[in-house]
Amino acid sequence: MHPKEIGHSYDAIAHIWLESRLQLYGVPQLERALRFASQCCSGRFALDIGCGCSGRFIDALARHGFQVEGVDVSERMIELARQSHPHISFYHEDIREWKLPRKYDFALAWDSIWHIPLDWQESVLRKICEALAPGGVFMFTTGGLDKAEGKSDSCMGPPMYYSTLGIPKTLELLARFGCVCRHLEYDQYPEQHLYIIAQKA
Repeated sequence: MHPKEIGHSYDAIAHIWLESRLQLYGVPQLERALRFASQCCSGRFALDIGCGCSGRFIDALARHGFQVEGVDVSERMIELARQSHPHISFYHEDIREWKLPRKYDFALAWDSIWHIPLDWQESVLRKICEALAPGGVFMFTTGGLDKAEGKSDSCMGPPMYYSTLGIPKTLELLARFGCVCRHLEYDQYPEQHLYIIAQKA
């Protein structure tokens, strides 16, 4: 699936992410990642990639003193996000093609970049790592598999596509792009949901 199609799928279910039961989803993992964030970075900019509409990560990052921006491929997600957080800069963009406006001290991609086509995974990972300031932290989710794989399903209703480079390749690329893996965890085991915290050397 093309990312624009993924955006349309999320347009159809954007309202679900405003439900109270989802407002802490991923936040404890974010708090762990924030422990690695450098306290000496000037500006303290953060980017939420695939920010959605709930603002739960944006609020948490703001509480930690970050100036936060959000980007999402879903037009409806961005529309709702702007309604609830009018003071935040949101971008309706495809991360593959979007020119990031600055260096970031923290980047987050929770359940988002795994929707990118498999043949784009490496270049997007490079792009995000290169956008980190020295000491910057990147937390993201991926499929906890040993090798590359892509798949489509409709478990959330609309059709979705997922891909992963696999753990060995992902860790290899992080190191190649100047980052160190600080934490790796199957946080929903036995599901193959993996989150990684990496830091720019």
